[in-house]
Formats: sequence, C-alpha cells, structure tokens
Amino acid sequence: MTIRVFHSPASPFVRKVMVAAAERGVAVQPLPASALPTKRDPTVVRHNATGKIPCLLLDDDTPIFDSRVITAYLDSIGSKGPSIYPQDDRRFAVLTVEALADAICDAAVLLRYETFLRPAEMQWEPWVHGQQDKINSGLGDLEGRWFDTLSEGFTAAAIATACALGYLDFRLPDRDWRGGHPKLAKWFTAISARPSLQSTVPSA
Repeated sequence: MTIRVFHSPASPFVRKVMVAAAERGVAVQPLPASALPTKRDPTVVRHNATGKIPCLLLDDDTPIFDSRVITAYLDSIGSKGPSIYPQDDRRFAVLTVEALADAICDAAVLLRYETFLRPAEMQWEPWVHGQQDKINSGLGDLEGRWFDTLSEGFTAAAIATACALGYLDFRLPDRDWRGGHPKLAKWFTAISARPSLQSTVPSA
C-alpha cells in the first residue's frame, strides 16, 4: 500500500502525521501542497473539500482527513513499536490531550495569520488577544491537569503536544511559553531528541 499525504513542512498538523508514521513504521510519500488560507490548492480541494492539509490518499485515491483521523489510521496499520493510542483506561485521556494540543495549534495558526498575513492597519487586537489566551490556558492545563497523561509514554498526546510546542517556537518565537511552564519546557527539551521529531523539524 502506498500512503500519500499532502504535505507542507511548516504545518504542525502535517508534522504530527509524519511523526506518527515514523513511530509506527509506516512509509509515507509526501505530496507537495499549498497551505495558504486565502488561496486554496485545487489539487487538495479535489480530495478534501475544505482544502486543508494534511489529507491522506489511499491507493485508490480515497481521502482520509483531518490529522487526528489520519494519525489514528496510521496507528491502526503500523507494526513498529506500541500503539500510540492506549486501549486501556488511558485511552480517552490521551485523546483529550491530543485534542487540547490541536486546539493550541489552531489558535497559534490563527494568530500567525492575523499578525503575519493581514496588513497591520487591519489587524484586530481583541482577536489577537483571544487566540493568545487560548494558547496560554491550554499550556496551563498541559502543565497542570494533563501533565501525567502527557508524560506517560510517547502517545498521540505527546506527539500532538510536541508538534504544538514546536510550532510556537517556529512561528511565534517572541512569545515565551517556557517561562510559566517549567515542567512542560523540561519535557519538551527531552522529548525533542527523539528521531521522529528530529527528522520533522519545521522549515519555512
């Protein structure tokens, strides 16, 4: 089976999929795609009506999206290492932390769009503050309530969180998330040495 994924090296959601594939031993062929929110890539739209990436294509061009669905699919067909979705009483905690990390990514991407793509005179400060508040409260929950779940093995929760933190460093480097989250910062430093994360460090 050939697993193809519409790919942009800057996307934290694409990175999450690529890390999951590496962890579970699934070979992926990246398909180049434009991820601009104002100009959708027609090749992607043909398979995913929203035009969002990542979008995985099976041999017969059947699409699978979004990143959480793709990650679960890759886990289901992978044969390397343990499942990244525990099938015991940790399962729904892992799914919840994955969703929380993805929500942080969503807010960070929207913040990036507002402050980088929109002309300065058209930027809406309440929107900027609102997205930053989502990031801050999400990081606070990862540092506190969910840290035990996050730090127990390299699950989908850890993958999504590592990709979210990596995106903050990559696209919002002036916003110091480490200062108020020492446990999270220490965890991220240690986990970033993992080969699947080293090989998927985002680039512009």
